[in-house]
Amino acid sequence: MPRIKDTSAQDVRLAPVNPRRKRLIIGAVGIGVVAAVWITIPTVQRWANASISVPIDRVRVATVQRGDLVRDVSIQGRVVAAVSPTLYASASGTITLDVEAGERVLEGQVVASVVSPDLTSALQQAESIFQQRKMELERQRIESRQLALEKRKAADLADIALVAANREKRRADEANKLGVIPEIDFEKASDDLRNAELAFKHAVADADLFDERLAFELRASEFDVGRQELLVADLRRQVDDLFIKSPVNGVVGDLLVNQKAAVNRDTPVMAVVDLSRFEVDAQIPESYADDLAIGMTAEVQVGGERFAGELVAVSPEIVNNQVASRIRFIDTTPGNLRQNQRLTVRVLLAEYDDVTMVQRGQFLDSGGGRIAYLVTENGVAQKRQIETGARSLGAVEITAGLQPGDTIVISNLDAFRSAETVLLTD
Repeated sequence: MPRIKDTSAQDVRLAPVNPRRKRLIIGAVGIGVVAAVWITIPTVQRWANASISVPIDRVRVATVQRGDLVRDVSIQGRVVAAVSPTLYASASGTITLDVEAGERVLEGQVVASVVSPDLTSALQQAESIFQQRKMELERQRIESRQLALEKRKAADLADIALVAANREKRRADEANKLGVIPEIDFEKASDDLRNAELAFKHAVADADLFDERLAFELRASEFDVGRQELLVADLRRQVDDLFIKSPVNGVVGDLLVNQKAAVNRDTPVMAVVDLSRFEVDAQIPESYADDLAIGMTAEVQVGGERFAGELVAVSPEIVNNQVASRIRFIDTTPGNLRQNQRLTVRVLLAEYDDVTMVQRGQFLDSGGGRIAYLVTENGVAQKRQIETGARSLGAVEITAGLQPGDTIVISNLDAFRSAETVLLTD
């Protein structure tokens, strides 16, 4: 049988262990354990103090600071023409359009006309009556002067008769002194003088009264002529209004009637848009209704540029949770604006100088504006009770609970579940 060798040839003789080296290894291990414990203690404490943990990449933070806060509202507006009159037919008749939709027109240019035979005939008749009344007035003036002359002639004849009666009375007086005239003739001379005086007095009074009557009748006739003249002037105005003229320089909008169509009085014919004067029609949310006031400053963004504006009209009623308003450009009006063009409008509601504020975020809604989470240096978010003031589109005023330099969570706080402390993990 073959002989089996032992394993003595495979054994290796080891050197004896150095006791000093062994102590160094044990010491290094101990130091490592102490360092690990030292490092993990803050983490353990953070985990122990925090109720829940949230990944830090799921939250947004911002720093509280002091500065000027502008309370504003940003909305979408629609460009409208400040002056866009609608032209109407002034009488019934047949319409003739002299322009096309989109055509430029000048102020005072005839854009349409109405053919109204009834109105034209009424004007001609009124003018004829007016001329007739004027002729009758002239005839009445001539007749009045003739009748007045006759009355004055009668007064003059009465004056002559009075002079003759006076002369006869003086002759009778002389004869009566000499006793050469019968008594009856003397008395007759006295009666003749009295009759002449009465006749002259009545003739003068009659002439004066006749002059007054003639003057009154002439004034009445003049008023009648004047009334007819006013009627003619009004009819001429109506006939002139048959030629519809543009009240502004602009562009013809929609034509509301067809060519040669029969129209009634006050029928809309067309609209003219003044392209040199534009305003912005904006709908502002109901929540800002109490803060709106005419005269507020606004900014209108057009093609990357900002133009100054002013709030010139605010509706007194709320429709569909919105308040209709109108913004007018001041100083400079942008060029190349188009009707119904959409623009971004910013209305400045108020300005607050040197206030404590922070960037606006969803924490206002999820926390009701009363809760914020302050981020500490060790990555823990602590719940704080806060009070907020004025709000703008980008910032909110902090009136209590936070100080400038504090860092808070401004994203949605629903994930924090109202915990007192939250660990923000990497």
